[in-house]
Amino acid sequence: MFKLPEAWVWDFWTVDDGDRYHLFFLYASRALRDPHARHYRASVGHAVSDDLVHWERVVDALVRSDAPAFDDLATWTGSVVQHPDGRWFMFYTGASLNADGANVQSIGYAVSSDLYTWDKAPGPVLRADGEWYERFAPAPEGNWHDEAFRDPWVFADPDGDGWHMLITARSAVGPASDLAETVDRGVVGHAWSADLENWELREPLTSPGQGFGQLEVLQPFVVDGRQVLLFNCLAGDASDRLKATGTEGGVWIATAESPLGPYDIAGAQRIDDPSLYVGKFIADRETGETKFMAFRNETGGSFIGEITDPYVVSWEGDRLVLTPSVSEAPLLESVTG
Repeated sequence: MFKLPEAWVWDFWTVDDGDRYHLFFLYASRALRDPHARHYRASVGHAVSDDLVHWERVVDALVRSDAPAFDDLATWTGSVVQHPDGRWFMFYTGASLNADGANVQSIGYAVSSDLYTWDKAPGPVLRADGEWYERFAPAPEGNWHDEAFRDPWVFADPDGDGWHMLITARSAVGPASDLAETVDRGVVGHAWSADLENWELREPLTSPGQGFGQLEVLQPFVVDGRQVLLFNCLAGDASDRLKATGTEGGVWIATAESPLGPYDIAGAQRIDDPSLYVGKFIADRETGETKFMAFRNETGGSFIGEITDPYVVSWEGDRLVLTPSVSEAPLLESVTG
């Protein structure tokens, strides 16, 4: 388990450099006392491991920029990929407050030659456009508490045609099936790049009205030959229709035909204990197994802020099973939605 005595740790992403695993994580000081305040004080920390269990913290990766900047409030969740020329690109969320005091999110990147020292590029490189993606609007016109456009997950095109980015976003229009329920606008945002530096925003890969106000921290992954899309949504961000089923929030997977969809978002299943959040699949290079990690969210009304040891991932029919890979780790019961 990765935890810090002085700070809460939550969202994270990993990359394997072929020798060691790198863990990049959001953290904020426990001196804030209120764990909800952590979002506005988030920096990106860094740790390394040989086995996904024992972690050594190293120099931090990113901190917020001086104002005015798109990331002058906090630096949030992202992903790391390696350019063919050897450079590492970290795509991340920048948070800033607008004139209405709303949290506006946009996407930038930083570059490194060694995964330890990162140089930010001028940004942002992507923002919500207002045509396909919802922009913040104050009450009574507004539908959401912030401008959700974050959590960039970048991967190479399967056919070699550049790079794709999946984005946590909301549709600019309500779901056609229920225009009154404006919460139900969560979509998989999409952008494309030929070179990782210049990005073209494209229309969403999903439609609104699938049950989720937002699909956080997206990750396409192949688990034992089956393509899925992992995403995260808390119970409070679900549509009224989904809440009516009594389903709790957590980590979800949707079946998919490819990394770019189509995805069965409406038929997604929850795979973890609701006290865990922001799950990630990780390929274990030593065993060939798919591993799963998440951060410990609220337990008994208190925020924990630690990252779990890995679980081994397998299928039992259409049910995804998470089995502890470390003997002292608590058993995690998989749950279907």
